Amino acid sequence: MISADLQKAIDNLSIQDVYVRDQVASCLGDFDPKYAAELEHLTVQQMHLVKQANVVELNDENRLLRVFVRLGARWVDPEEENEELSIRAVIEAEFIAEYQMTDTLEQACIDEFSLKNVSYHIWPYWRELLSSQCARMHLPRLILPTVQLAQNRHQQTEVLDSTKE
Repeated sequence: MISADLQKAIDNLSIQDVYVRDQVASCLGDFDPKYAAELEHLTVQQMHLVKQANVVELNDENRLLRVFVRLGARWVDPEEENEELSIRAVIEAEFIAEYQMTDTLEQACIDEFSLKNVSYHIWPYWRELLSSQCARMHLPRLILPTVQLAQNRHQQTEVLDSTKE
């Protein structure tokens, strides 16, 4: 069930833009994925962090909610005891999602929307960036799953099941 704060945010925000603010992609040390023998032994660790959200007043009538989300993947050698030395490659990006505000929102609405909805809007851009950057760097192909809204899917199933009775 969607909370009242989240619903109010959804009703008063419309997405305007999603873009990359910062990106890092590098292989560390002497690691060269094109010729590395240990590629199949590396594990992938992922990062997903909603960093901040702020409201920008463009003029008296136009306000934007800007949400900053940091995502990343790194390839590590699980046999290396030193965590810093175990990292072979890193791909990270910070995205900004911008939303036009039609009404003033309380901080609780902004926080809940930022934590629960924004990543769904950014995820397709991150999937594409990560997949294409892996190919460019000769890293193992990493295809992230699409994000599924499990709660909505279960609600739809319940509605369909109730029509069978």
